[in-house]
Amino acid sequence: MENIRDKTAIVGIGQTEFSRNCGRTELQMALEAILAAVEDAGLKVEDIDGMVNYTLDSAEQVEIVRALGIPNLSFFSKIPYGGGASCGTIAHAVAAVASGMANTVVCVRSIRDASGPVTYGDFEPNRVAGDTYMGMYHPYGLLTPVAWVAMFAQRYIHQYGVNDGQLGWVSLVNRENANRNPNAMFYDRPLSMEEYLASPINVAPLRRHDCCLSTDGAIAVIVTSAERAKHLKHRPAYISGAIQGMSTNGEVMTSYYRDDIAFLPEVEAYGNLLFKMAGVTPKDIDVAQFYDAFSPLVPMQLEALGFVGRGEGVAYCEGGHRIRPDGELPINTSGGLMSEGYLHGMNLITEGVRQIRGTSTTQIADAEHVLVTGGLGVPTSGLILRRR
Repeated sequence: MENIRDKTAIVGIGQTEFSRNCGRTELQMALEAILAAVEDAGLKVEDIDGMVNYTLDSAEQVEIVRALGIPNLSFFSKIPYGGGASCGTIAHAVAAVASGMANTVVCVRSIRDASGPVTYGDFEPNRVAGDTYMGMYHPYGLLTPVAWVAMFAQRYIHQYGVNDGQLGWVSLVNRENANRNPNAMFYDRPLSMEEYLASPINVAPLRRHDCCLSTDGAIAVIVTSAERAKHLKHRPAYISGAIQGMSTNGEVMTSYYRDDIAFLPEVEAYGNLLFKMAGVTPKDIDVAQFYDAFSPLVPMQLEALGFVGRGEGVAYCEGGHRIRPDGELPINTSGGLMSEGYLHGMNLITEGVRQIRGTSTTQIADAEHVLVTGGLGVPTSGLILRRR
């Protein structure tokens, strides 16, 4: 597993604005993000010979290739499972470059989650019949991600005696970081604990401010070899580890039949391999970009990845001191999915790159190892970036 360590690097990042109504197609935004990433890297469109995106993308790879005039793709793949795909796109790119199947791979996600058509809760006969778990839950009103995750959160709160308001510290720290980030959707919107507690319940126990933002936008990330990266525009973000995780008895956000639904076994499994691959331990991580679609998922990841013991994640976050920029483990320094924008986790990767480059709006001094995580409650993924 160690043979890919630091053999590849992220050399280009690009994005559109994050908004509630982009006014254009997902294909158009994907093209804009890729062109921005190519320029950022100091490359040309003709250099791209690999592409990875999501099965959920409406911006098809053949359309992107045609629109940009890419001569040929020798490698192309798609990753399923929404947010769980984010670091998985990088893992596929690493595999392609390290194996010689491609030299320069672009990973892209374009989404109109705010202004596009609603997809959750559709009672499509083929989906309910084909996906056993959806057929079990949809007819009874369990229709949306917030409802699905609320089940895990309710059990976690009961099992570990979490008090009302304790989960709010993740939301508050994310917002503080977003307030320093002009590209964040909540750049000019501070959040107090009083406002958090007064916000309406979406699905108990999750309040409005425990949830990520519906967002329109696109992000592209370019991966190439470590040798080539040395000669491009920016400090490379070397990829020390990139991996995916899928555990037994899992479903897509409704894995309620495991022995313990207050824990994330696929995160524990990929974390053990990821740290071994990168040759580091949790203590070596200088800053973490945790997938924060919902606030309970951050303490649960702290536990599954070995930063703290089981049931200790909420206490670790309480008060915000340990997870702020000057704390033991700064998190989500651009505002995360809850306060910067929700692009199925791709903006966590670009923020990880900025930390390595030293260009974040909440820069952690001398950040050498950056952890990025993928979506929870689904088959997932993780990434460790390194500065050298």
